[in-house]
Amino acid sequence: MHTPSVQLYSLRDAVADDLPGTVARVREIGYEHVEPYAFDTNADAYAKAFADAGVTAPSGHAAVIDREDPSVVFDAAARLGMDVVIDPFIPTDRWRTADDATRIAERVNALAEQARSHGLRFGYHNHQWEFTNEVDGRPIYDLFVEQLAPDVVLEVDTFWATVGGADVPAVLRSLGDRVVAIHVKDGKVTGDIATALPSARSALVVPDALRAAYEEQTPAGQGDVDVPAILAAAPRALRVVEFDSYQGDVFDGIAQSLAWLTENDR
Repeated sequence: MHTPSVQLYSLRDAVADDLPGTVARVREIGYEHVEPYAFDTNADAYAKAFADAGVTAPSGHAAVIDREDPSVVFDAAARLGMDVVIDPFIPTDRWRTADDATRIAERVNALAEQARSHGLRFGYHNHQWEFTNEVDGRPIYDLFVEQLAPDVVLEVDTFWATVGGADVPAVLRSLGDRVVAIHVKDGKVTGDIATALPSARSALVVPDALRAAYEEQTPAGQGDVDVPAILAAAPRALRVVEFDSYQGDVFDGIAQSLAWLTENDR
């Protein structure tokens, strides 16, 4: 049996209002692991909330690739007892050419080496554009992965890779143990969500069409994503439940995803 995690970005409004209460409620739902975001800005508050609730953070998201001083992030991650730090977002306009893939891969490789000196692993989390943007008929994600050092890890957002047109189980099998975590997310994968993109400044700044499509995300097993095949293709990866947005009570949404994983991920 796997012990799933949940990306706290799913609960960002509640986190902003009451971090300790939110983490405690996540633990009451049944999650033993959490994946915090931007944890370098309030590591002490996260650490207290995690300790009080009895949860751990095997992985976390923070903007590292563009940081002038990544050690701030790695120090915070070590403070929180993490194993893996993931950069969640490099915008689509920087994933256009073979040179772009090389530039990002070289930076990620250097950061992985720096992370190792803090006792951490470092990697990247995709959206759809790394698969929809192609170079010579190949997804630019492939070019990026081919240039990564052996110790660089990946967190595959299986929903966004599906939206981007990837055969996600095949991708996961090809990447093998480099994939240390997957985002388990479900919903509609066609229409505006396949073509609308966030701004180049932030994944949080999105057009109305994409914001509406976000709201069609569902708990695991209730949408268009072949979640069972994805889980089978990444048997050792940490399962991290996430919603970009959800029309209902998001705490109920993450509870439904956990219940589905408990029943189906064996």
